[in-house]
Amino acid sequence: MNLSNLEPQIIDRIIEMAWEDRTPFEAIEAQFGLQEKQVIALMRQQMKPSSFRMWRERVTKRKTKHLNKREFVAGRFKSQNQK
Repeated sequence: MNLSNLEPQIIDRIIEMAWEDRTPFEAIEAQFGLQEKQVIALMRQQMKPSSFRMWRERVTKRKTKHLNKREFVAGRFKSQNQK
């Protein structure tokens, strides 16, 4: 998918999903057809440099942004002490 052909509403949704901690890049790819590198390029293009740096630092520290790095398959963490 060409980044320049995206509608503003779709760009807004992709940015929103990219900021969410628990939304993996694979979900963005499945829904919009953008690979992680394309999402990064879109974020760089659409955000202020300082905001982009903050987002990149945040994303690189999150295991939840990549399905193969997650320690869980689906759902939220539930303590063993919780009933």
